[in-house]
Amino acid sequence: MAKKLEGKVAVVTGASKGIGAEIARQLAAAGASVVVNYASSKAGADKVVADITGKGGKAVAVAGDVSKAADAQGIIDAAIKTYGRLDVLVNNSGVYEFAPIESFTEEQFHRQFNVNVLGLLLTTQAAVKHLKQGGSIINIGSVVARITPPQSAVYTGTKGAVDAITGVLAKELGPKGIRVNALNPGLIETEGTVGVGFIGSDMEKEAIKQTPLGRGGKVGDIASIAVFLASDDSGWLTGEQFLASGGVR
Repeated sequence: MAKKLEGKVAVVTGASKGIGAEIARQLAAAGASVVVNYASSKAGADKVVADITGKGGKAVAVAGDVSKAADAQGIIDAAIKTYGRLDVLVNNSGVYEFAPIESFTEEQFHRQFNVNVLGLLLTTQAAVKHLKQGGSIINIGSVVARITPPQSAVYTGTKGAVDAITGVLAKELGPKGIRVNALNPGLIETEGTVGVGFIGSDMEKEAIKQTPLGRGGKVGDIASIAVFLASDDSGWLTGEQFLASGGVR
């Protein structure tokens, strides 16, 4: 039986670890050829590529900082050069820092908006030259834009922008047959959330208590939805915000 994404080519930004890495793996398992983008962790990206190719899939690792126009262009160019086409773009690159309004800095603001918002726009700008009828753009947002937690004004601001941009681009690119949706995770266990000490903390226990499905999220919970959004199964969906949070809203 043909795989769901057979013959499609996907770019996943920020795919060396966490949610991006699992999305890359699952897109490849569904038959896509995948460009695994990374900003700094070459080792992480190489491991994701090895995981994919070890199972008979197709993937290459490509360095690039999405917040720089030339790098964003280079990531997309690598897909065209390697695989000859582009069908799916997953704008997953993201950074986060939390601080109360009294103490956030300009540097924190620019870093988060540059990666999370400008990076998404630059990569999409480079991709739309190549995406055709049936193309799918998946913007990784966050449930924070809905639940607006304290001390997250900058980060939540970036994710609110992602939701708004998703709506605009769905209308702008719809006539070309390109779909644009936001996939907005809740709390997910990743290297990042483990690294900052959130996983296993009282804060995590509190978050799980407030989750109707009664557990924390795993990267696979998000990646399977990304596969659906990349595939023709979601061909009548665009401009949507998918809250993938176990019911938290």
